[in-house]
Amino acid sequence: MIPDVIVTWAGFVLTLMVFSYLLGDNFLYRLAVYAFVGLTAGFVTILTVDSILLPWLRVALESQDVGVQVFSLLPFVLGIALIFKVSSRFGALGNLGLALIIGVGASVAVVGAISGTLLPLAGSVSGEVPRALDAPDGTSVGVLNGFLIVLGVVCTLVSFQYAARRIPGATATELGDIAGRGTRRGLLVRGMSAVGQGFIVVTLGALYGGAILSGLTIFSERVAFLLTRLNGG
Repeated sequence: MIPDVIVTWAGFVLTLMVFSYLLGDNFLYRLAVYAFVGLTAGFVTILTVDSILLPWLRVALESQDVGVQVFSLLPFVLGIALIFKVSSRFGALGNLGLALIIGVGASVAVVGAISGTLLPLAGSVSGEVPRALDAPDGTSVGVLNGFLIVLGVVCTLVSFQYAARRIPGATATELGDIAGRGTRRGLLVRGMSAVGQGFIVVTLGALYGGAILSGLTIFSERVAFLLTRLNGG
């Protein structure tokens, strides 16, 4: 019972230390953040070693197949080589492992974007949506949602491209251009960019509102938990 009381009071004190940031950046807040980051890093390290590295090495060393041993130990050696990146003299030894990580990460991102975003969007726009989403007048809400998502994605991407065509004989002041040398975007690109910026504003607003609601929910649950435990509940 005593350990539970100690843990409860420790959580209460750490909570107050975190919320002391409302009064400004201070030592107590930084101490709580450092403790959280340190504990998280230690937990992730222990979990990685115990659940990934040790079983991986055990399989590689216990296997009688030379090919399996080489294939299993090669990524481990490349991972160890990444430690040399902290050295200016031997940093080149870790380039191969870093290139492998970047290549695998890029491949996973591309496959995830295609299979998790583009294909579902294409399916939604083509009408492959549940009939339960059909509106009373026969208009498919799923198709409309898919169209809006595709429109938002395309227009948002266009808003981040800065290619502009040059206008012969025109000055930057006359055009109010973005390139500063008598160039400007086409009408279609400017329209799509404006729509994309609108989608970005709405998205950021929704994310900000969701973050506030999530913070209030966590705060209320934390206060209720502490009050219940401190009152002996």
